[in-house]
Amino acid sequence: MIMDDGAKATELMNRRSFLVASAAVVGAVGLAGCTSLEGMSRAEAERVYGPLPDERFAVPAVNLNKVDPKYLRRTVRYASTEAVGTIIVDPRHYYVYRIEGDGLATRYGANVGRAGFLWSGDAYIGRKAEWPVWTPPREMILRQPEAAPYANGMAPGLDNPLGARTLYLYQNGKYTLYTIYSTIMPETIGKGVSSGCVGLLTQDMVDLYEKTPVDTKVIVLPS
Repeated sequence: MIMDDGAKATELMNRRSFLVASAAVVGAVGLAGCTSLEGMSRAEAERVYGPLPDERFAVPAVNLNKVDPKYLRRTVRYASTEAVGTIIVDPRHYYVYRIEGDGLATRYGANVGRAGFLWSGDAYIGRKAEWPVWTPPREMILRQPEAAPYANGMAPGLDNPLGARTLYLYQNGKYTLYTIYSTIMPETIGKGVSSGCVGLLTQDMVDLYEKTPVDTKVIVLPS
């Protein structure tokens, strides 16, 4: 069949449209076949949140079915004038950010204090510890008598509330009684469960701990 120039142009456009549409369908099928966890593939999440067998107490892998994917670690855009390394706690949205510079931050999902135990303000890391002893404050023992047996300290271990790593928040040389600690309970991430402290999955806390020296600035935003 012989086509004039106008018909040829129309046919060419139709073919181009078909190729573009076909490419879009193929791309959509490819994306559908890749299980994504908020910017992280399932395979990557299983690696990042896998077991830590070489720890003093072997840490189990995170059950990814028990944590909302939006709380998994990722690099995000975060406008801030704070210095690289500054930690910003956002209890309203259950996130902890580490400023990386160039408008970026590492974001970790967190659990935060229950209503009535929320604290905000500027602080700094006055001390850090691996597998610390947990000593409940006197005020906690009065509220929760079941903590009394640990008045002189609870030995490190997987059952210890502070877990594998802890960053202690200070103001003006004094411990505020608030910490950023590690937890092996993924079901607590995105919830208000603690007495004012902030918890990260152990795998995330190990990552943050290694990057955070003593004297690092911490900003806890109002809830």
